[in-house]
Parts: sequence; C-alpha cells; structure tokens
Amino acid sequence: MNLQPIVPFEPIRETEIPTGVNWIHQVKWDGIRILTYYDGHELRLFNRRKNERTKNYPELDIIRQNTKANSFILDGEVIALDSHGKPSFHEVMKRDSVHNQSRIPMLMHAVPVFYMVFDLIFCNGEWVNERSLCERIELLKKWLPVSDQVQLVPMFKDGESLFASVKARHMEGIVSKEQNSTYLINGKNENWRKIKVTRDLIAIVGGVTKRSGTVNALLLGLYDSGRHFVYIGHVGTGKLTEEDWKLVTVLANRLRREENPFVNRVDRSAEAQWMQPQLTVKVAYQEWTASGVLRQPSIQAFVHVSPEQCRIEEMNE
Repeated sequence: MNLQPIVPFEPIRETEIPTGVNWIHQVKWDGIRILTYYDGHELRLFNRRKNERTKNYPELDIIRQNTKANSFILDGEVIALDSHGKPSFHEVMKRDSVHNQSRIPMLMHAVPVFYMVFDLIFCNGEWVNERSLCERIELLKKWLPVSDQVQLVPMFKDGESLFASVKARHMEGIVSKEQNSTYLINGKNENWRKIKVTRDLIAIVGGVTKRSGTVNALLLGLYDSGRHFVYIGHVGTGKLTEEDWKLVTVLANRLRREENPFVNRVDRSAEAQWMQPQLTVKVAYQEWTASGVLRQPSIQAFVHVSPEQCRIEEMNE
C-alpha cells in the first residue's frame, strides 16, 4: 500500500456545547476509531495508534468494491450494537481484540459491525485535510459508497437538542465541529470538541480481589508525571460476563506479584492479590472524589493500550 498510516485529528474534551451558525454537531459513537486507506488497489484499516485492523473487519472491503474513487483516506468509527440496538464498546471489542483469525467468520455473524464515517483526509491522489470541514463533507457525500454497513454520520445544527437526545438514549455523547476547520493530522485543537454524557478513561489493573477463588473486583491505577503508579479506585461492576471474570482470574494469576505496585493507600489492600501493571481496561465513571479516586466506576471492556500511555495528566483528554 502506498498510503502510510497517520495519527488522526482528536477533539478536546469540553463540558459546554458551542453554539452559533459556524458549528455542526454529530453523535459520538461508542466504538473504535478506524481510518480506512485505499490506494486504488488495496484497502487497509488502521486504528488511531496505527495498528492494523484489516483482518478484523473483512466485511468493510465492500467500500473498495463499490467506490468510484481511485484513492482515499476515510476517518470514522467502527461500532457494534448491543441487544437493545445501542452502540456498545464492549460488543465491538469482541471484534477488535480477536487474535485468532479463524474466529472472524463466526464473529461476523455473531457481532456485526457498522462503519460510521465522518471525514475525508485524502481523495483521488490529493490531500484535502487543509480544506474546510464543509468541503470535505461534500466530497464524502460524492465519493463514499454508502450501504447498510457503511454510513455517513449525520450533522445537526442544534447541539443542545442532539445532546439531550443522546443522553436520553444513554449514549456516549456528541462531537461539535467548527464548519470551516481544517483537519489537523496528529494534533488537536478547540475546533473539534467532545461533550460526553459520562466520563471514561483507560486505567491499568494493579491488583484484584477474589470471592471463592474467582476475581470479583479490579484495583486500578494510572501513572503520574514522575512515573509513580497511583491507585485511583476499585471496580467490580460493569459489562463483564461470568466467563469474562473467569478469564480475568487466569490473567491475574499469570501476572501475579508479591509487592504492592501502588505508591499510595489502596482500598481492600488486606485482601488484594497484586499484579504486574500490564492489563488495561476502559472504565466509565461519574466524577473524581476529593481523595482522588473514581466515583461509581463501571467496567466497559479490556483494551489493547500500552500501560505507559495511561497517565493522570491525560485523564481528561
């Protein structure tokens, strides 16, 4: 493939929804950020960290089969739906985290995915990231081969109404974008803003507690600027199944260590089994307490993120 993976433009986190005629608003899907690269011959998929995911989502080759463009780079999110028809990070991770490629055909039926496309960075041999968002969207409408599985993300003028609708459906949030903004590769600025219904972060598991030999809660931490591993709370609720907890028990035993890895006081330390800080997990939460721990955390899914990237100073990104 001639096109090399890039690091996508990222929105900054805000609590206020911007208003005015220069802003459009889109649903923030609870999925996996995926960029699609097509050089006229080959179509390949990469996530925001430039890890390839082409084999995980073979059904998205339909884009190559149907496009009239001779090359492009698309930006969007791959999503999967739960039993209520709502985007679910836990469900899409069943596809994104699979390593045994022989399981993909079965998972394509068990966990179908959809590609929600919201931007175009390169088109027909030309970089278009310096064009305005409005121009890029018009190009997307022209060149994106829309289907049941590949959709152009709708735009809305009323951010407050969209946010209220998303909140009522217990979805992740919205992204507000300045219509004249360019696409800043490997950067972020206030032209793209994400406003979330609930907050989330990627944390590192530094220990567990067990009941009857099976893990029932995770002890979480983040690294501070001095590379100290700081305890931020424990979590035993969320979207893990009984089978998931059994797998976590196996991993906890495999990563077991004798010493407490945290530098600060840990709840339930008397009953904890410590772990090498290698396992990472996405956690939703309501807020931070005055003592620096998460209030009402909930496990969403285990993720393939390097522990070194899980830092306190980036927790609000």
